Amino acid sequence: MRDLVITLAVFGSLPFILKRPYIGVLMWVWISVMNPHRLSWGFAYSFPFAAIIAGVTLIGLLVTKDPKKLPMTPIVITLMAFSGWMGLTTIFSMWPNESVVMLNRVSKIMLMTFATIMLIKTKEQVTLLIWTLVGSLGYYGVKGGIFTVATGGGSIVWGPQGSYIEGNNEVALAFITIIPVMAFLYMQAQNKWVRWGMAASILLCAFAALGSYSRGALVGIGAMLFFLWLKSPKKVLLGGLMLLIVPIAITFMPDKWSSRMETINTYKQDSSAMGRINAWYMAYHMALDRPLGGGFEIYNRTAFELYAPVPDDVHAAHSIYFQALGEHGFVGLGIYLLLAFLTWRKAAWIVRVTAKREDLKWAGDLARMIQVSLIGFGVGGAFLSLLYYDVPYYLMAAIVSTGYIVEKVLEAEAAAARAAVRDAARAARIDAEAQAQAARPAAS
Repeated sequence: MRDLVITLAVFGSLPFILKRPYIGVLMWVWISVMNPHRLSWGFAYSFPFAAIIAGVTLIGLLVTKDPKKLPMTPIVITLMAFSGWMGLTTIFSMWPNESVVMLNRVSKIMLMTFATIMLIKTKEQVTLLIWTLVGSLGYYGVKGGIFTVATGGGSIVWGPQGSYIEGNNEVALAFITIIPVMAFLYMQAQNKWVRWGMAASILLCAFAALGSYSRGALVGIGAMLFFLWLKSPKKVLLGGLMLLIVPIAITFMPDKWSSRMETINTYKQDSSAMGRINAWYMAYHMALDRPLGGGFEIYNRTAFELYAPVPDDVHAAHSIYFQALGEHGFVGLGIYLLLAFLTWRKAAWIVRVTAKREDLKWAGDLARMIQVSLIGFGVGGAFLSLLYYDVPYYLMAAIVSTGYIVEKVLEAEAAAARAAVRDAARAARIDAEAQAQAARPAAS
């Protein structure tokens, strides 16, 4: 039954995607982030829904008469540079065959990110994109939160199979990333039931993150909550709620959870933590030896024998930063960090120029919450291999689109102001000429 529902939903959307390609972006985000087909057990489980949606969306993009210019902002140019650099590092990869497979997967994310920037152009479309992201991850967050509460935190929360966030650590970071975006929808909601539902979802997602037993997630939660408080217009109220809820949530978790979290202070005695540090050393030494990095898929015994202090302790990168460094060298890491900086700066600009604008308040609220989301991802991602996780790229696209909308409003107002000045000057000139002409007979 689930297979049939998902298939009907996807194929039923295709005619609408051709007519309004932005719907294809929303469907792509739903399929790629939520992976609803992984919740089925039949033919839909491995059916290429994402490829079909992407193909139809791109066709719709080509045939639509709507404006479809890609804004060449610093963020977009940097994202292009990052995509091109990954292609270059793949050519010179240590394991090119494996790298090409991963490049194909990553290229789809980058292509649809560009499509998102091109097609999401209005406040309503940006809001729909945010709702799609929240719904896709909120499903697992609410479900995981209920599971954590029902089991007393005694079992681990996992993510959807076959996705970037299948692991407990990865899905916890996804929850941390989406909570601030949920807060944006809470702030924008006019209906009290929507507000209560969003507040409950935020709380359950937080419990789900704790229920993942991820130590990196705990650090990410701390950073996210601090910046959420810092960016909130109601600091006293939010701070009071945090002081009330956080201790209760931590006390609710069982002793084995507390014991695992305490190992953060004794990481040198933890084999998993030391394995991550060994992988970081490997990535660093590889980047020193190979300016282009090793390319994708470098986490194998050969690479560790060449570059790691402990050759037989093979681990994944367990850090978005060391992942970028090892796979794409110092240049790749620099481009990635530049992309993050430019996104943050654009969000800060949106917050600044909309500070006293009630009509653009939504844009400022969204930019602030995306900043909080990216802080949570940036801190938690320091301990996870999620360099190519698509949600941060879609949030980045939302910032670009929101900035575009704000710029258009400001440009229209500036043009109207200039036109008003010209009209006033023309009227004054005509009036002066009329008065001069009327004065001539009197003078004669």
